[in-house]
Amino acid sequence: MSEPIANIPTIEQESVRIVQRFFLEQRREGVYKQILELVERPLIEMVLQHAGGNQKLAAQRLGINRNTLHSRIKKLNINADKYRSA
Repeated sequence: MSEPIANIPTIEQESVRIVQRFFLEQRREGVYKQILELVERPLIEMVLQHAGGNQKLAAQRLGINRNTLHSRIKKLNINADKYRSA
């Protein structure tokens, strides 16, 4: 794991902070599903954008199967075409 950059929290630190806010402070149930719902769409969209809309490349970068990515895109109603490079 890489060292944190001067006073910038790591993703692990931010994740703990978010989970604490949702679960501990607000006593919400189903925190796992809620966190996934908050993170999954922007993560997939960001990776698709960086992959120029190439779903095979995006799936590789995410470390998931291309069919899994395709099903998540469909379920989340993401317009993957808008990320395709011209």
